[in-house]
Amino acid sequence: MTRDLSGARIAVVGASGALGSLVTAELDRRGARLLVVGRDADRLAALGTGVPVVADLGDALAGDAVAAAAREHLDGLDGLVNAAGVVAFGALADTPDEVVEELFLTNVVGPLFLLRRVLPLLEESQGFVAQVSAVVAERPLPRMAAYSASKAALSAVATALRTELRRSKVEVYDVRPPHTETGLAARPLSGEAPSLPQGLDPEQVARRIVDAIAAGEQDVPASSFTG
Repeated sequence: MTRDLSGARIAVVGASGALGSLVTAELDRRGARLLVVGRDADRLAALGTGVPVVADLGDALAGDAVAAAAREHLDGLDGLVNAAGVVAFGALADTPDEVVEELFLTNVVGPLFLLRRVLPLLEESQGFVAQVSAVVAERPLPRMAAYSASKAALSAVATALRTELRRSKVEVYDVRPPHTETGLAARPLSGEAPSLPQGLDPEQVARRIVDAIAAGEQDVPASSFTG
């Protein structure tokens, strides 16, 4: 179904990141009422919109903070956009244990912690969850084994929840954009990025994500993005 985003109460996790900040700006332009969630209070304040919630996605209590802020400031929650994520490169044999752990904590486990705590609010409003995964969930790449696996796991969560939450009428979006020029590849947890083709414009990708939410397009593969 289509969704009117004007006045919608939406939390954006990773709101101060390169892509998350653009998604935040696009939602703001469409009239959404926002919670902006991230680890750095100054960067959240610099967004110039939304109620800031300082929280680390890897902390199980982050979801409690988001839910409490939604109740206090917005009187509920209509949507959650998870645009947070980390990346690592290199052969699996050369990837430190702590890097594998951090990839899954940020890209999979943290989002699961978060969802467990905010789903009751989304069920009340018959709202939505939008998970920003990546093209590697569809086409895993060598020297990105752990990263690819973490993004595939996030997509698996979305697929399962789409059926699990059907009776609650909570929509679940799985968005898998191609390589995008966010600068994330230059900030890996470990390793060095391989030679990559020119990525997509992040503003275009952010707009596509929000368009999908507004249009009720719950499965958004890499092929649906245009260069």
